Amino acid sequence: MTVIDIPGSKSVTARALFLAAAAEGTTTLLRPLRSDDTEGFAEGLKALGYAVRQEPGAWHIEGRPAGPGADEADVYCRDGATTARFLPALAAAGHGTFRFDASAQMRRRPLGPLTTALRELGVELTHGEREGHHPLTVTGRGIKGGAIRLDAGQSSQYLTALLMLGPLTAEGLAITVTDLVSEPYVEITLAMMRAFGARITRADGPEGRTYTVAPTGYRATTYAIEPDASTASYFFAAAALTPGAAVTVPGLGTGALQGDLAFVDVLRRMGADVSVGAEGTTVRGTGTLRGLTVNMRDISDTMPTLAALAPFADGPVRIEDVANTRVKECDRLDACAENLRRLGITVATGPDRIEIHPGTPAGPVEIATHGDHRIVMSFAVTALRTQGITFDDPDCVRKTFPDFHPVFEAFRQAL
Repeated sequence: MTVIDIPGSKSVTARALFLAAAAEGTTTLLRPLRSDDTEGFAEGLKALGYAVRQEPGAWHIEGRPAGPGADEADVYCRDGATTARFLPALAAAGHGTFRFDASAQMRRRPLGPLTTALRELGVELTHGEREGHHPLTVTGRGIKGGAIRLDAGQSSQYLTALLMLGPLTAEGLAITVTDLVSEPYVEITLAMMRAFGARITRADGPEGRTYTVAPTGYRATTYAIEPDASTASYFFAAAALTPGAAVTVPGLGTGALQGDLAFVDVLRRMGADVSVGAEGTTVRGTGTLRGLTVNMRDISDTMPTLAALAPFADGPVRIEDVANTRVKECDRLDACAENLRRLGITVATGPDRIEIHPGTPAGPVEIATHGDHRIVMSFAVTALRTQGITFDDPDCVRKTFPDFHPVFEAFRQAL
């Protein structure tokens, strides 16, 4: 049995930084993820005039319920989608002129549904180049609130940004969602908002689900960040691939916030032995990996993990309803298909799906990562059974797990 301590959740850390910055008082975040994305988020808060003190294992944030301390700021969001989508919403609740820009990769990723919604709430917002994309300038004058409609079928982060903004508005916010992807991430948001004192209700109606957020503000707290379930998927997949191997991830169990822990249910369907308890989750390889058809709409960040594992199944693996993975750090459907084909695997793709046939991946092959951390970490699983796999940009894992390569190598040797 191998026990792996997975770094803190990127999704939880980003939300906690927003909520802490917006809260009355000083919040302490325990075991936050320290990676390029979260460091970028913290640097963005500092640029906006928030006091952030970072020490090993704990970050302390002095909240400013009235908004950024700076009345003018330039924020560089790096590659971070949470930084690029959450911080403009936070800034809009304050007073001042705030300019946001991001990496070339992040500039390609869409913002349109979020910035359209902010404009409908009266926020003065302009895009510097291409409409619906970074760079953008937000002129904050506080937000009254009101009722809006939102299509979150491309990214749940649009909804999360607006939900977290709700308690900072003068009159509250009602958001009717007409489409929604990755709904478990919204459940993370709601649970965390409540932990910081927010009140949210939701009701399903003929036009969609409506989330109603009261103008409560937030209260500071001490908040522990749970391990990252998406990151854990690579270790769980490796155990499922290896007969007799077992891995336990403590801190991810029955009470976990993150929906991506449901990836272990996919592994169970394929034949792995899975145990989810109060203190953690264990996956054991049984020597059986069955093909299957699975809808991964709600856990799409783990789609590349399954795609990289799929050739070793005894039948085709068909992954459906993951169109949103085409607008992540790269087009993940095409990136997975491209690399699997280079390894000699038969693959078919559609607008929202990928089907991978059984086969024996053959190297040497340099994986085209497209600068995407999840492509690297996923194909590290394939490399457990395939000689000669290398990566054209192995260091892009710094986005979420800077120490991935030595940790995964030590894990491989322990299998």
